[in-house]
Amino acid sequence: MKQSGQATVFGRRKEPHMVIIARGNDIRHFTVRPWMAAFIGSALAAVAMGYLLATSYLVLRDDLIGATTARQARMQQAYEDRISALRAQVDRITSRQLLDQQLVETKVGELLQRQSQLTMRHGRLGPLLDRAEAASTNLPASAPTPMEKPEIRASLGLDIPNAPVPELAYASTSGSAADPFAFLSAQKADRPAVPSSADQADRLFVAINQSLRSIENEQMERITSLAQNAYETADAISEALETAGLSVDVDIDKDAMGGPLIAVDNPTAFDTKVRELDEALDMLDKMKKETSRLPLANPAPGRSISSTFGVRKDPLLGTPALHSGMDFRLPAGSAARATAAGTVVKAGWNGGYGRMVEIDHGGGFATRYAHLSKIEVKEGQKIGKGEVVGRAGSSGRSTGPHLHYEVRHNGTAVNPVRFLKLGRQVSQYL
Repeated sequence: MKQSGQATVFGRRKEPHMVIIARGNDIRHFTVRPWMAAFIGSALAAVAMGYLLATSYLVLRDDLIGATTARQARMQQAYEDRISALRAQVDRITSRQLLDQQLVETKVGELLQRQSQLTMRHGRLGPLLDRAEAASTNLPASAPTPMEKPEIRASLGLDIPNAPVPELAYASTSGSAADPFAFLSAQKADRPAVPSSADQADRLFVAINQSLRSIENEQMERITSLAQNAYETADAISEALETAGLSVDVDIDKDAMGGPLIAVDNPTAFDTKVRELDEALDMLDKMKKETSRLPLANPAPGRSISSTFGVRKDPLLGTPALHSGMDFRLPAGSAARATAAGTVVKAGWNGGYGRMVEIDHGGGFATRYAHLSKIEVKEGQKIGKGEVVGRAGSSGRSTGPHLHYEVRHNGTAVNPVRFLKLGRQVSQYL
């Protein structure tokens, strides 16, 4: 029979180990089976291994902790360095945009100042241009027309706000921290190359400055052209008067010209040109005013001349005699018109003149209208150019209806033909 306490190893039985403990008369024994021995050995080996591992950890722990701490410190320093670099970049961008905004504001201020200056110039030019426009109706066809008021509507869409500060976004992927600066590189790579706000503003300012400069140059050119034309017109009238043997004093204390070259955009250049135009218009106005006092109109427009000024055969006696005026063929009752504005100094019967009207035009010039059938004015009356002073007739020493017309300078009769020719020459300027 098989015994129950036996074990088989490799096909053979193995007797279990028996441990006997004797103490005096007491004897104890117990059986140790193989599996129990293996278990106890494994437990002892595990305890020994655990002890060795614990001892190794305690020995190497400080090195491991130091290495981990150093690694964390290096990572933190790297992040702080990159954050500092990003903050410096953001500060530079913000500072640049602030400078750009200040530059834009400065340029806008300059443009507004130039626009205000143009508006002020137009206010000063208004009266002068009105005078030039009034004078242009009598100037030659080459005279420029006055310019309209310049309107500057510069719509500046230059709202440049402060630069937004990029937000630092930290994402987490698979438990590890992502690069917080990667999104900046991605944005820079995806962003198209567009001009900055300052560059766009610069181009806009250049265009507006060119427009303003064009308006200023046009103002200066037109002022110069008007002044030159006014001087030329006054010179033409003066030359015509000198050719006719007449002179008109038009000294208006004009300043002498000369000096260094002044830039066109210099405010003093504009003031000089305006003053020159004002003086030219004053000179032209005075020339016209003085010339308009001369008896240059025709007292009987469209009528033929029957007798001229000078020595002729007397129509009644047939002997040579001085004819102090010129005669116009006029039917009885035809109008005799004043050849210039003035004051009636005589209006009545005057010997051989018959019914006569004499008008004082100032400057020593006077005109007489004789042999009238009727007088339409009174002594002391102010008369205008072209107004009717009387009706043609044959009163006094006359052989038939006509108008006897005289021009006198300081009491001496002069040839009226000279004044009529001069009137035709300067009529386009008056």
